[in-house]
Amino acid sequence: MSPRPGPTAPTAAAPTTLAFVESPVQLLNVLEWAHSAGAIGPAGPAGPAGPAGQAGQAGQAGQAGPAGHAGQAGGLTVVVLSPNDPMTRGQLRRMAQLARDEGLNVRWEEARGGAAAPFQTIGGLTGALRAADRIVIGDPFSRYVQLLLTITRARSLVVVDDGTATMEFISQLAAGERLVRWHRRGGRPGIRDLAFAPVSASARRRLTPGGKRTVEVFSSMPIEKAPQGVRVTANTFAWTRDRFGPPRVSKGADLVGTSLVETGVVDLDRYVEAVRSLSRAHGATRYFAHRRESSEKLHRLAVETGLQVVRPDLPLELIARRGPIGRTILSFPSTVVHTLPLALAGTEVRVAVCDIDPAWLTENASPRAQGFLSGVTGTARDVHRLASVASATQGVAATA
Repeated sequence: MSPRPGPTAPTAAAPTTLAFVESPVQLLNVLEWAHSAGAIGPAGPAGPAGPAGQAGQAGQAGQAGPAGHAGQAGGLTVVVLSPNDPMTRGQLRRMAQLARDEGLNVRWEEARGGAAAPFQTIGGLTGALRAADRIVIGDPFSRYVQLLLTITRARSLVVVDDGTATMEFISQLAAGERLVRWHRRGGRPGIRDLAFAPVSASARRRLTPGGKRTVEVFSSMPIEKAPQGVRVTANTFAWTRDRFGPPRVSKGADLVGTSLVETGVVDLDRYVEAVRSLSRAHGATRYFAHRRESSEKLHRLAVETGLQVVRPDLPLELIARRGPIGRTILSFPSTVVHTLPLALAGTEVRVAVCDIDPAWLTENASPRAQGFLSGVTGTARDVHRLASVASATQGVAATA
């Protein structure tokens, strides 16, 4: 008798690199990192905008270049730890398709789909975590990611941007502080914070270079002084410029929304008034909503300001690059004042940022809030600064 066959061996080795993302921007920056690292190549013969020369749809952008290099990124698997927010999920699904079009392996995890979901997700990822040579993460403040970091044996860790939070992460890592999001910093730790503290401390140690462990930060943010041993690589948004645009530029202005009201930092009434004043001063017609902005707030903005509220289906860097986009993009302090000038390099689009007046802050805002927001504005390159809504209404701008 022939011996009974044993379990079927895996047909492919475990991935050498695992990337964990929880937002569309994180996935965009994983694509930028993979492009920078040579894991995905340049656009194909059709060019970044496809045969028609206009990258108007997400599908067209994804089909623009991967045909000539599909499969080169087979060693990189992107794990999407899907949130519950419908807007974020929608953008993530579109970004996931762009990643697949580039030849990346994408694993979608319903990581928050019920009480048992985290245990099932972590259990299903344990083997791959222990086999991976490199871990790429988009949010070092995420408790989910911090828990996963305690499992991995990878000696190489890469942190890609999750917006301006990267600046705070670098600062806290350099000072040996516990990892706390900037808008919560200064408050008293809650019971859950205290219970999770050992895991957070372990994650911070793993994100600190030492011995054979290397740490890279891939960022478009201004990082003047990195912690000892941390290698900083500049994210220039080369993949975005390669795959999208150049955009058609209109004569008007567009305004970028922020979730500072939703995070409890800025008062709602003050924010609505600031948007109204800023849009009137610059003739803005569209308001690009942040994916976390509430429907109630957006309805009020549409009614009281007359702006057309747009909910983007992709990160704003891609929306702006594929166009059409206003000649002036107005923003409050946020990630886009750092990323849009890079994504739109070589175009005639001007990015202008309006400071947050201290009077707009809520009584519950973190003591760190004003200083952090001022730092976001002050360190932005290639933008025009509007000192306040009052000066904005007078059309006064100074080049940063």
